[in-house]
Order: sequence, then structure tokens, then C-alpha cells
Amino acid sequence: MADMARRRARTIEEFGANMGAIMAHPTTNYRPYEGRPGDVFITCWAKSGTTMMQQMFHQLRTGGDMDFDDISRMTPWEDTAVMLDFDMTAEQRGHPRGFKSHREYERLPPGMRYVVTLRDPHETYVSFYRFFDGWHIERGALSLEEFFPLWLSGGPGGCDYYTHLLSWWARRHEPDTLLATYRWAAKNRRGMIRRLAAFCGIELTDALLQLVEERTSREFMHDHHDKFDDAMMCRVMEERLGIPDDADSSKVQAQGSDAALVPPVIAAQIEALWAERVTPVTGHRNFAELAAELDR
Repeated sequence: MADMARRRARTIEEFGANMGAIMAHPTTNYRPYEGRPGDVFITCWAKSGTTMMQQMFHQLRTGGDMDFDDISRMTPWEDTAVMLDFDMTAEQRGHPRGFKSHREYERLPPGMRYVVTLRDPHETYVSFYRFFDGWHIERGALSLEEFFPLWLSGGPGGCDYYTHLLSWWARRHEPDTLLATYRWAAKNRRGMIRRLAAFCGIELTDALLQLVEERTSREFMHDHHDKFDDAMMCRVMEERLGIPDDADSSKVQAQGSDAALVPPVIAAQIEALWAERVTPVTGHRNFAELAAELDR
């Protein structure tokens, strides 16, 4: 086990052991989240637009601050705060305060504001795999077919894709929830910026709109990818596991994730779970139908 913890995982079991080793480390700085009125949780499911929305939120509330090493230091990730030994009560640079999560509504503090973008499950599968491959997992050690249990787990602190989607779908008309699809938000950034600014009570000038639109583009974020690639987690992995900080977690990819890359056997499982869990609740047979209702 000692040798196992000195390298990137090569199996799902080794990944679990590595995460357990990180969590077992004593904390010195960690303080739990203490809610304040007006707090904003950006709580998209994994690989569904969280990083873009963190950047959009932070640029809006600060008027363009880029002086940071990790966007999740600016909008702290509650689900990994113990792992990162992070003080969740630390003052933030702008108002309102913002926090990252991948959780469903039922496991978040009540009475806050929630920003969620939803994404096609097939696209999240490919993006999630690319994110893990070569970073948490030794490059090429797991095939796309073997990755399914990790995708279904939703990552640290999260839940499965379907639980998350149904939780937020049920709140789509609530005034404390801003819900859109990732594809709509990415293609209509000006519209999403306006919606987010209004939702957060931030005055939006034409100049600020232009600046935030530029700094949430795929090109800008890819050019500054080191600020969006979990620098804090990389350092923790190096310090506690001895895994060199020499991999790119690829949160901001140069191109989008092609759902067609999902192996047919995995696509069939994704679609069967949708039919079993989502269709009876929403009436929609697939994500495209759900998105058409949400984005109209």
C-alpha cells in the first residue's frame, strides 16, 4: 500500500486508496463553512460548466480580478475543504461570497442562492474521463469502458449524475435557483452573464459585460489554464502522496467533448438509467428534450 500511494492510481481501487490517504492527513487550517445571507453556491455536476461559471461569477463581482493561482481559492470548493485543509470562513475578494460544489440541493445549506448548469451525460462522461486520465489516474491505465464506476460516483463530495439533475430540475422555477444548460450558457455567454449578474445583484455595465464575456471564452481560459487546473489539489497530491505536480488536469479543454466517443456499451447503460430514473419524473426521453424545455 505504501508503494501504491506513491504513484498515480492504475485501478479504481488504487484511486480510492489515494483519496483515503489524502483525507487521513491531519488538518491545521480547516474551518467549516458558516453561511451568510446572500451566499452563492455554484453547484453544477462534475464536468458540466462549473469552472466557467466560477470564472464568470468571480469576474463579475470583482470587475476583472485575475490575480489568483486557482479559481477554487476564489470560490472555495466545500466538498474538498477538509482534503485541502482550507478555511471556508476566510474573507473573499468580492461580494457576494461564492462557493463551489457538485452536490444536489438536499445536501447544501438551505436559504442560499444556487447556480447550476446541466450537461448531456454522454458529454460529461468523455470530459470526466479526460480529466482523470493522466492526472488522478495513470494515463491509459483505465479504458473508457472501465471508467464507468468512477463517472457514476460523481467525484469528491458529489452524487451520481441523475440524483443531481433531478434535484435541481425540481427547483427550476424557484427564485433562489439559476438553472440553465451548459451548452446554452457557453453559446450565449452574454445572455448568461446578464442572468448571473441580475441573480447576484451585481450592477452590469457595458464595459463589464464585454470584459466578462472575453474572460469566460474557451480561448482565454485555455490560455490561462494554469489558473483553472486545480493547483491546490495538485500540490496536496505531491505533498501527501509524492505524486509529481507535472500533469495537466485539463479542466479547460481546447475543444469540447464529443459524446460520440462514449463506447456503445456505456452509452446503453447511461441511457437505460435515464429511462429508469429521469423520464418518469420529467417526461423527457433524453437530455436533448429536457434541454429544449429548459432553454426556451
